[in-house]
Amino acid sequence: MNPQFIPQQPFAVPPSQGLPPTHRMSPSPSPQGVQNMPPGISKPNYYPNKYGPPPPETSLQNPMHNSELPRSAQAQFGPPPQSQPNLGPPPMSMPNQRPMMPQHHQNGPDSSQFGPPQSQLSHPPSNKPDMMQGPPMNGPPSFKPPNQFGQAPPLNQPPPMGQPAPMNQPPPMNHPPSSMNQPPPMGQVPPMNQPPSMNQPPLVPQQQQNTFGGPPRPNQYQGQPPMGGQFPPRPGMGQPPLPSQPPLMGQPPSQFNAPPLPGQQPPLPGQHPNQFMPNQLDNQMQGLNLGGQRQYPGGPMKSPMNGDGGPHMPPPLGQQNYINGQGKSPMYPPMPGQSPMMSGPGSYPQPSYQQQAQQRRLDPDQMPSPIQVMQDDQRSRSGVFCTNQKGLVPPLVTTKFVVQDQGNASPRYVRSTMYNVPITQDLMKQTSVPFGLVISPMARTVDQEYTPPIVNFGELGPVRCIRCKAYMCPYMQFIDSGRRFQCLFCKAATEVPAEYFQHLDHTGQRMDRYERPELVLGTYEFMATKDYCRNNTFPKPPAVIFVIDVSYNNVKSGLVNLLCAQMKDIIKNLPIDQGMEKSNMKVGFITYNSTVHFYNIKGTLAAPQMMVVGDVQDMFMPLLDGFLCTPEESEAVIDALMQQIPLMFGDTRETETVLLPAILAGLEALKASDCTGKLLVFHSSLPIAEAPGKLKNRDDRKLLGTEKERSVLTPQTNAYNQLGQDCVGAGCCVDLFLFNNAYIDIATIGQVARYTGGEVYKYTYFQADIDGDRFITDVITNISKPIAFDAIMRVRTSTGIRPTDFYGHFFMSNTTDMELAAIDCDKAVAVEIKHDDKLTEEEGVYVQIALLYTSCSGQRRLRIINLSLKTCSQMADLYRSCDLDTLINFFAKQAVYKLLENNPKAVKDNIVSRAAQILANYRKNCASPSSAGQLILPECMKLMPLYVNCLLRSDALSGGSDMTVDDRSFVMQAVMIMDVPNSVTYFYPRLVPLHDIQPDQEPIEVPAPIRCSVEKMVDHGVYLLENGIHMLLWIGLGVNPDFCQQVFGVPSPIQIDVDKVTLPKLDNPLAHAIHSVIDQIRVERHRCMRLTLVRQREKLEPIFKHFLVEDRGLDSSPSYVDFLCHMHKEIRTILS
Repeated sequence: MNPQFIPQQPFAVPPSQGLPPTHRMSPSPSPQGVQNMPPGISKPNYYPNKYGPPPPETSLQNPMHNSELPRSAQAQFGPPPQSQPNLGPPPMSMPNQRPMMPQHHQNGPDSSQFGPPQSQLSHPPSNKPDMMQGPPMNGPPSFKPPNQFGQAPPLNQPPPMGQPAPMNQPPPMNHPPSSMNQPPPMGQVPPMNQPPSMNQPPLVPQQQQNTFGGPPRPNQYQGQPPMGGQFPPRPGMGQPPLPSQPPLMGQPPSQFNAPPLPGQQPPLPGQHPNQFMPNQLDNQMQGLNLGGQRQYPGGPMKSPMNGDGGPHMPPPLGQQNYINGQGKSPMYPPMPGQSPMMSGPGSYPQPSYQQQAQQRRLDPDQMPSPIQVMQDDQRSRSGVFCTNQKGLVPPLVTTKFVVQDQGNASPRYVRSTMYNVPITQDLMKQTSVPFGLVISPMARTVDQEYTPPIVNFGELGPVRCIRCKAYMCPYMQFIDSGRRFQCLFCKAATEVPAEYFQHLDHTGQRMDRYERPELVLGTYEFMATKDYCRNNTFPKPPAVIFVIDVSYNNVKSGLVNLLCAQMKDIIKNLPIDQGMEKSNMKVGFITYNSTVHFYNIKGTLAAPQMMVVGDVQDMFMPLLDGFLCTPEESEAVIDALMQQIPLMFGDTRETETVLLPAILAGLEALKASDCTGKLLVFHSSLPIAEAPGKLKNRDDRKLLGTEKERSVLTPQTNAYNQLGQDCVGAGCCVDLFLFNNAYIDIATIGQVARYTGGEVYKYTYFQADIDGDRFITDVITNISKPIAFDAIMRVRTSTGIRPTDFYGHFFMSNTTDMELAAIDCDKAVAVEIKHDDKLTEEEGVYVQIALLYTSCSGQRRLRIINLSLKTCSQMADLYRSCDLDTLINFFAKQAVYKLLENNPKAVKDNIVSRAAQILANYRKNCASPSSAGQLILPECMKLMPLYVNCLLRSDALSGGSDMTVDDRSFVMQAVMIMDVPNSVTYFYPRLVPLHDIQPDQEPIEVPAPIRCSVEKMVDHGVYLLENGIHMLLWIGLGVNPDFCQQVFGVPSPIQIDVDKVTLPKLDNPLAHAIHSVIDQIRVERHRCMRLTLVRQREKLEPIFKHFLVEDRGLDSSPSYVDFLCHMHKEIRTILS
């Protein structure tokens, strides 16, 4: 018997033909033959040299990119590490001035360190060989300093402003020589505006490696026009605080409150206001002693720029100075337990002298930027991603890449929080990083990627391990001349069926492996036999049933008319299976108010027939034949029905509706037809009619955010949970489309969608003329996307670990199988995996996800998704190979699940302490010794403080009384089904400047996003913000009149009608480009987002600012910088 697979398509590339895998590594030239080595072995600049002896070929170049952290093994904030005394000044960030220093690749050195030295803490210098040393007197340095940003100036050259003079130079004229070794008196601040010394011409260092080229013009970017809502300082407030005055308590640090002075210009469109600052701080974050610029006695003072206090500008109002994460005035005595003077590792090599730091607020531009991280990943990892290595960390979800499947599943189907698994449970517990998988088994592939091929073994069925029942995959090893295979999951040996036998070649591989997808690919499908079907019979094609609420609210809003008018177009979009020419799914129709109505739409009828079930207490299916039909055979009858429904119910006065009996009617209809499928339920109001599933109004938004919020976020009755379980048992998925004008209790009725793998769509205050297009787009997207019906998913792992916890929309009747009445390409589930034994370093970890499902054409199939990961006994290896986006998605699903059972404060505190534990363990066990004042982050987790803050601030976790109870339940359910690409944008929204768009470019691309902060926005800008659920268009009051006229059809932003939910269709290139960008963004998301126009300084602006997650929240939630300080404090508490 000759097994075949369909469709015939290329499915594997032998290694000789395949493209080399892309690593997260530098673009610098690499030695031949290292492409397939495990990361970190052959590429010394891929991971830091602190995990081994320093590699000879790497030396330091200024790694910063646009004031951002280098891509390196760890991002360090704080004073640089200790150097040896009397070897010259520590290197600072210099604009690549030394031709004798070999260039380092763009991924930067091992650590990124931010900030001037601490002036408050002190411990004696440590002379460690792995710490920073000055270069030898002749020639380039012989090894790479691990923890510095830049390079030392040549010894015969004066240092740039803000850097120390070398030790053998006399102090400048305006400093008495004794000042070199004496700290200034307590409480005294160094003079603010020292002239440069006579014998040291000040050099103004350029901003590090600005990628936009060109130095700034004179007077460019010194200030920024005030944003909406900000005013110039009142007289008397613009004076600098006296040195002995602490700043006022509770004032948020603000940098941009100053109006522009004459001669200053706002940034050009698309430029960050802080780019190209000639005198900007090289490094600011002094260990979150978020002090000021680095000042050395004897060196000229840096003149502050960018609105942070200096001779040319008043200081920002309410400026706050940070020391170790706490607001302090410059002259506060040291905190308890701190020495008054800091000369820990990395501070200037004279223990006797105190570094003076002009205290100022921490610049958010110096914090790790998600935009920069995404751009760097796009630059270094776009193109082909080859899955031929165990434990290869995939590119970020935001990066455009094409997967070449060579034995591990595409990251579109499964992502792991870690790609290097600790071998023991103790090691795992110590790091606090959870081992989780986020699985999206039906995810779409992109162009140039093959869909998983289908393998048909006929009557034989899929070949499986005799013990653990894992399916044949590339990880099985053939032994005994090919007569048996050993399972890598459970180590058992299984006889190869005679029909499947094949000889082995000299390497022990089967001769036919490149003809068999299951032996070379990470993802493929098997055709299932009858043993895998309900009642051992092959299934019928699934059906879609439209269940329409025809009560007064839905008729009055225009929903019933709209849906019936568009039904013909909707059912043309039923999904078509792989290899098929048309869809063979059937459709059916039910309407309901306080009773339930079925329709016979058999193609042979002259007109549709209606049957009413008045007894909603005991629902049954009144007709068997003619309820479900294909759209082709019954086209005329369906058209007639769609004309009759609006007429029949046009004058209805029914306001009390049922819901549970209507869903039960759809379930009974599917059962009677003996097929699986899904119900699209279009419902308008709280079901208060006397019937099963009747609910009471318990709306109380004041409880949100309190300990009692569970009482309104958990179901008020178990009826819908039970109904959901019954639906799963019959393979019936339920999607709820809700058109509520008041409380509808999504927490309760949404359970039926949760258990069946469905989802909720919500259109509050629906009006057909305003929301109609968006709603119809959602319905068409919903029924046309790739989907699996009547599915069971199981995750198998190799010995030593096992899946323990499962999060998402499904039902589990046992501890291993997730039952999903349906799962589509936009849904994901999360699985936590824990140790039950010790692993070995040689073996690795193997995961196989099997999804048994019915395709939309009625074929029973198995989709197999395989992933192999590495194992490690060193913590540093784990921290090199984590996927932060997956980690945040996992934490979010886990937190939403826990919110329904626990105190919300405890859930959020747990997230913060877990994140702090993760980072503290890295600091303690993996980072090189350095001052406690530094915040040191692993490279792959340098955005963790930002993303954890975004997670805590999100509506799903923290939505309070400013939102409705239904809105809160809706976003919680949305987070539970989000895949990783959608969760990244949900927690850190995409903010796109539209005023920079180039309409003459083809094709029109979505402009590069900017950071989510009001400080990055300008008054003359137009910005689109989207997070997958909301889409807001912010219009500045200073918008160019030409732009306004071309896009909005009016000359001034004041005349724009902000109540509209669409932009006018104008015939000019700019308008076409803007429409194109909005359409592209909508296509990327599985919900059609409503466009809300927000004019600067008007009533909706606070809602827009709520999504600017790097700024302080309107509910006093901390800004990115504040939360970073808080995290640093937590980490220090753990370490001490």
